[in-house]
Amino acid sequence: MELTTFWFLVIAFLWTGYFVLEGFDFGVGALLPLVGRSDAERGQALTTIGPVWDGNEVWLITAVGAMFAAFPAWYSGLLSGYYLPLVLVLTGLIVRGVALEWRGKVRPGERALCDAGIVAGSVVAACTWGGVFGHLLYGSARAAVLGGALSLAVAALHGGVFLSLKTTGPLRARARRLALAAAVAVLPLAAVALPALASLAAGGAGAAGARTGGPGTAGVGTGGAGWTAHPVVWVAAVAAVAALAAAVALVWRRREGWAFAATAGAIVLVTGTVFASLREVPLPGLTLAEAASGPYTLGMLTWIGLVALPFVLGYQAWTYWVFRRRVTA
Repeated sequence: MELTTFWFLVIAFLWTGYFVLEGFDFGVGALLPLVGRSDAERGQALTTIGPVWDGNEVWLITAVGAMFAAFPAWYSGLLSGYYLPLVLVLTGLIVRGVALEWRGKVRPGERALCDAGIVAGSVVAACTWGGVFGHLLYGSARAAVLGGALSLAVAALHGGVFLSLKTTGPLRARARRLALAAAVAVLPLAAVALPALASLAAGGAGAAGARTGGPGTAGVGTGGAGWTAHPVVWVAAVAAVAALAAAVALVWRRREGWAFAATAGAIVLVTGTVFASLREVPLPGLTLAEAASGPYTLGMLTWIGLVALPFVLGYQAWTYWVFRRRVTA
């Protein structure tokens, strides 16, 4: 395997890990005023993500750092082209982070302000990420709105399932009901967005031509050719919708552990399909080979990654194991 392809897969893996782990953080934050009827219940809900939320953000830092080192042209083009939306994401993450840190240190009467910051930061970041990738793939405001709505809805479902898995009593029952309510938006949005995404990803040279404005434009969205030429991509998109539907059924049956695995699997499949569509042309007018660093830089990065990545993964796994029990009131 070429180092360019290897590092593209590493970056896709890091972004996938970020969206899976930070996804339930965003969902918990977005659902906070609905799931918590009192200050104590909101504190119980936030305790479920308290030990892990800042570690989850490390995946974003690592993914962006890897893009900077391995694909500097991709990194600079993405951050320049989406400067304002990414500043909005960072603002949301900062507001949410400050609010999470301050909530346990301020007077009870001031916690409402922190809660508002947590909700606003979570909603803004979750929605904007979906909008950025939707616009990156399709180049239209409609796609950005659809991507943002789907991202926020999936985060709400993922967070609701996580809360029902990690809490007890009335909070657990309320989180389960909110997860089922989020499914009302998730399933229709996924049924519309994911087949279109699969069509783009499976279009091969057509997709690449459309994103560069080149001659392959006609190949985008052609279901027949895309299905026969790249069935795996279509299977991934259909499997993502099926995983979301399965998560809803599992929540209904109070099988929260399996439901969380299903929502996480759906996010993995969606993110994989997104990066499959970027595999040739990560930005309009820029191929992956053109965006890559030189062989020496990629070789050094490979050795550094082989040494550092197992420690990062091991630490994260240990953290989740230590804090695996349900949070009681």
